[in-house]
Amino acid sequence: MLRELSVQNLALIEDVRVELQGGYCAWTGETGAGKSLLLTALGLVLGGKASAELVRAGCSEARAAAVFEISDGALRAEVEALLGGPLDDDQLILTRRISAQGRGSAHANGLPVTVATLQALGERLIDIHGQHEGRALVEPDRQRALLDAHGGHEEPLAAYRQKRAAHDALRCKRLELIQAGHERQRRRALLEFERDELATADPRSGEFDELAREAHRLANAEQLRAATSEGYALLYEADRSAQGLLERVARRIGPLAAMVPELASVAEDLERLADETREVAYSLRNLGRDWDDDPARLEEVEARLALYRRLAARFHCAPDELAARRAEVEGQLAAIERDESDLLGLDAPLARAWAEMIEAATALSEARRKTAKGFARAIQGRLKPLGLAGARLAVDIVRQPPGDDPTAPPPPDSGLDRVEILFSANPGEDLRPLRKVASGGELSRVTLAVKTVLAGADRVPTLVFDEIDTGVGGRLGAVLGKTLAELARHHQVICVTHLPQMASYARRQWVIRKQTERGRVRTTITPLDDSDRVEELAAMLRGDSAAEGTRQEALSMLMEAQAVR
Repeated sequence: MLRELSVQNLALIEDVRVELQGGYCAWTGETGAGKSLLLTALGLVLGGKASAELVRAGCSEARAAAVFEISDGALRAEVEALLGGPLDDDQLILTRRISAQGRGSAHANGLPVTVATLQALGERLIDIHGQHEGRALVEPDRQRALLDAHGGHEEPLAAYRQKRAAHDALRCKRLELIQAGHERQRRRALLEFERDELATADPRSGEFDELAREAHRLANAEQLRAATSEGYALLYEADRSAQGLLERVARRIGPLAAMVPELASVAEDLERLADETREVAYSLRNLGRDWDDDPARLEEVEARLALYRRLAARFHCAPDELAARRAEVEGQLAAIERDESDLLGLDAPLARAWAEMIEAATALSEARRKTAKGFARAIQGRLKPLGLAGARLAVDIVRQPPGDDPTAPPPPDSGLDRVEILFSANPGEDLRPLRKVASGGELSRVTLAVKTVLAGADRVPTLVFDEIDTGVGGRLGAVLGKTLAELARHHQVICVTHLPQMASYARRQWVIRKQTERGRVRTTITPLDDSDRVEELAAMLRGDSAAEGTRQEALSMLMEAQAVR
């Protein structure tokens, strides 16, 4: 509930702070005293439109802040979800500042937030009703929501929305596949060309490096043969070959090993080296025989290498990456084939999802039809004590045909039904849409009746009624006050009123006045105790010249209301 509202430098308000309580709270005062400014300040806190013109003359900025107590667990969870973090305690402080240049800022518990966040929070914390705000009741969407709240249709509505979301997901997926069809075909043609080109080349990982080495060998075959032939001769075949020299030294040292044992291992090493040198020489000879000139093979290898280089430039990759590129192209073509298959395969699931959605929508419509008459009777029963004894009210439900095309957009998130409250204020008149026939005063009273009927189901903790007593007399004012007191059993109710009969039923009362100090007018709001309330109610009855009899009348009115409350 709203625990505190503070306002600084807003038009006539210099510095006002009001602490509120639960139950029915009445704000009274003369016309023009500033009651509407307090509601304007509350509206700013809830994300209302800001203007530099609201800043008090001579001041740099205006400020409005509201302190809310949030004890309900479900409401707390919603608020924390909007804020993106937990509340430290059960308190939420919303602040709005407007500079004289028109710039503004918004904060929640000291952290900056957007105006949209304030608006979303406001929808969950306060519901403001007046002759203008009451116009929301005439909207069919609002009427449908009220019917659902009265009937407790959360379960069938959630079931329908779940089925609707499933259908819409399939429909959107199908639409995306269709819209991507032209691009898919263009992409397929390009990929097929690339695939065929790579398939013809048939690149193999590592082949490019192998071919490069082979081309180098073929191009230098003569030099390789000469080098190996010369190496073979120097190591083995020549008169003073390396192998021969090693054997000669080994033969000289071998007999001396008997006298110098250390020479035995030297002789063995020399013999081993001579054997290894001979084997190396044989390897060079054999390799030289393999490296014949082969111009045809060299041309073939060079052509293959040129193909690799051309394809590498074409696909912007290294030559050795062409094999991987081929696999990638084939994978992309397979994905396109899957998309085509998915598109064809969506028809049956889409039809099933459509049928399930329509079934859920039909169940929701049936639940609404079963609730509509009882809802209308409950509201009409509340209208008689509100001065609309001859009024009649009905709830008309028209089910929109869903069609039979599963590929069409789904029905609205609220279902297939258009809900319209029909109203007749006087006997003998035909029922017509509430939005077309109800006056401002009638709308206010119908709104109050609806709120009373939905008191237990409505989760908004604070209701504000702004001068719903317009055009209402004293006798009916008492009925309105009694109704607000009843509504205050489930909500915190704040009512701005000019009728003492309505104010007398409030649990607490504040008076709003204009005062002139040092040549400037400022608005004040003051809580009243019981004796002050008697004086204020008397002034509301007869003005400032109220006599003792009027004060007795006001006292009697207050005691009677308190007894009923």
